[in-house]
Amino acid sequence: MVGASFKRRDELREAQADEIEEALRKGELESGKGLNQELGLARAGDTRWGSHYKSFNNFILMFGPIIDVLDAIAVNARFEEKCRAKGYLRTCLAFEVVFMLHFMRNVLAITNDLNAAYQKKEQDIANAMLLVGVAKDRLQRLRDKGWNSLIDEVSEFCIKYDISIPKFDEFYVISGRSRRRVAEYTVLHHYQVYVFYQIIDWQRQELNNRFDEVTTDLLLGVSCLNPIDSFSHFDNEFHPDDFDKYSMVDLRFQLENYIVDVRDHDKRFSNLKGLCNLSKILVETKKHGTYPLVFRLVKFALLLPVATATVERVFSAMKLIKTDLRN
Repeated sequence: MVGASFKRRDELREAQADEIEEALRKGELESGKGLNQELGLARAGDTRWGSHYKSFNNFILMFGPIIDVLDAIAVNARFEEKCRAKGYLRTCLAFEVVFMLHFMRNVLAITNDLNAAYQKKEQDIANAMLLVGVAKDRLQRLRDKGWNSLIDEVSEFCIKYDISIPKFDEFYVISGRSRRRVAEYTVLHHYQVYVFYQIIDWQRQELNNRFDEVTTDLLLGVSCLNPIDSFSHFDNEFHPDDFDKYSMVDLRFQLENYIVDVRDHDKRFSNLKGLCNLSKILVETKKHGTYPLVFRLVKFALLLPVATATVERVFSAMKLIKTDLRN
């Protein structure tokens, strides 16, 4: 609605500037260099979770200007665009949308640091794996103690923009049904159990599936192959499926030789900056032929994030053909 017209983009910028000026006048914002920068409505990507967090966050921060622009379009635009704008405006001013905006922003904020860590070119795998545990713990704390603070945050937002707040002790009316055909549970039960608890549980399950015990052990173990930390966490425990019982014996002795070699003898390995750099040096020094099983472990660590991202893109592309009509 906005991006197709330079005039509407300018209106959005002006509305955003007016809101910031009003907030500064009331003392709700601080002024200073680098503060209160102009925001944009970032389009969420199918394969980058971080983009969804940015989209939710910017939408909340720009909610007032967005409403102003939609309201202007609903009054001044052509009939078709006027109808679309009214529909978007009605949707934005619904409690359910406001609740989901704040809730999903809070959930994705928890995993945002984890996403950023795994998207870096040089990955610190040990710290990235710790962030998995941090994300799981914070999601559990949100589930246990975050409901009241979320409702307070959403209610304050609704009051600010004059959005109707439902009575939580009334029966929930399922969208698309007649108000005479209500659900057998309350509004509170719907939002707390069927939305709040369920989405957090889905997110925790997703993390458990992506970072199961085998994958975690493999990543942590392979990260110790980098001599930059003098193999301080090395415990000689590797159990990927690609090694049979005979290779496992060879691997153990190869690892011990590798550690002594690159730590105490070969100074070319003294200034590494991650596993990518390690793999290059192994090839350049031809030690990938000397320690082929160790080199295979390094390749596992480098390929695993790529394989995960590839699967994500495949499932995103399936949306083009896996439609309701096709089903």
